[in-house]
Amino acid sequence: MKTDKEKQPLMKIAYLGLFLALALIFSYVETLIPVFVSVPGIKLGLANGMILIIMYYYGWKEAAVINLTRVLLSALLFSGFYALMYSAAGAILSLAVMSVFYKKDKVFSSVGIGILGGVAHNLAQIAVAYFVTKTVGLMYYIPILIVSGMVTGGLTGLLAKLVLQRLKSAQKQRN
Repeated sequence: MKTDKEKQPLMKIAYLGLFLALALIFSYVETLIPVFVSVPGIKLGLANGMILIIMYYYGWKEAAVINLTRVLLSALLFSGFYALMYSAAGAILSLAVMSVFYKKDKVFSSVGIGILGGVAHNLAQIAVAYFVTKTVGLMYYIPILIVSGMVTGGLTGLLAKLVLQRLKSAQKQRN
């Protein structure tokens, strides 16, 4: 029989696998939901909520590994290589921004960090779109993306906060 100390790495792997699976499911579900039909490219960012949970629960390194794995698998399974450029740029910049402000946790809540991550994700994607298309008119899209990043980032930050409260409560009950 394994001791609690020996079980910890196994539990961590199991939870990270679960979070990766949830992030992939959310990525797929978001492709099916036409949230903002009039504004192409805007999504809820639920997978980003899972990444935020991982960052708070385990740290930014684990969040980075799961985030990049999710982006790669999601592109292979659902969207293809072309979308990988956009998704990877958004995921990398949003994780970098969230990681920086996560360390200043006393100033920003998970909701604030979610908002910053959502906005960063959208700005990275518009930057990729600009470099791919060389269309200056895309810059008019930035205010819409900032507002949508704030709204969806706030929602994913709130989701992360609620899930983290449940995880901490369940952990206390186990101990």
